[in-house]
Amino acid sequence: MQQDASSAPLPTPGGGNNAQAMSQMGFDHLIHNFDAVGWVVFITLITMSVLSIYFIIFNLIRNTMVRSRMDRVIHTFWETPSAQEAIRFLEEQPKGEPFSKIALDAAIAAQHHTRHEGSRLVEALNRSEFIDRALRQGVARESMRLEGGLTVLATVGSTAPFVGLLGTVWGIYHALIKIASSGQASMEAVAGPVGEALIMTAVGLFVAIPAVLAYNFYVRSNRLIYARFDEFAHDLHDFFAIGSRVDANAPAAAPVAARK
Repeated sequence: MQQDASSAPLPTPGGGNNAQAMSQMGFDHLIHNFDAVGWVVFITLITMSVLSIYFIIFNLIRNTMVRSRMDRVIHTFWETPSAQEAIRFLEEQPKGEPFSKIALDAAIAAQHHTRHEGSRLVEALNRSEFIDRALRQGVARESMRLEGGLTVLATVGSTAPFVGLLGTVWGIYHALIKIASSGQASMEAVAGPVGEALIMTAVGLFVAIPAVLAYNFYVRSNRLIYARFDEFAHDLHDFFAIGSRVDANAPAAAPVAARK
């Protein structure tokens, strides 16, 4: 009997306390023990995450549509022999299609300048300058539209880690308060606040990393579209100002009537 009693495992001191302390480091415990600052930080991070996801999806859909339509819009415009048919085709494009809007700006500027020959407008600006101004305005407008949401992604990517760091500092502060009040740095005393600090750090990084990656991806994608804007705008300027594209590879057929 003495041998059996001596071989029986002894209870581990503090084992139950450690298990209880580990349970306090979960997300559920975090939610139920937020104070005002914790809720502000957590809601701010959730709001940032929702905005980031929205603009990631929004920009993905928009950029995909623009890139899938731009070649067809450009080629159809140059290959259409009638100016009226070309303009009608441009007007039928969706509101968010930028290349058709830039071409329409150039066509409208050319027509406006032609109608006001002999006026002070024509004396102040020649045809080339007037069309160039319209194209610059159109390219700037469509470029600004493509950048919609990128400011939010950049802001979320740069500030979310610091918002999470605020939650981290606040959790460590609570841990120090518990140590001071209990007089000992036991696992049970600091598990909850330390868990809060670690979770806030993880949430901040989880919100920031996708926003940064998406921002860099869309900046690169937009840069390629801007290059096509400039190329198309130069061709439009040459065509509406002098009546033909300065391009050796330009197709022979073009909306000739548009130069009138």
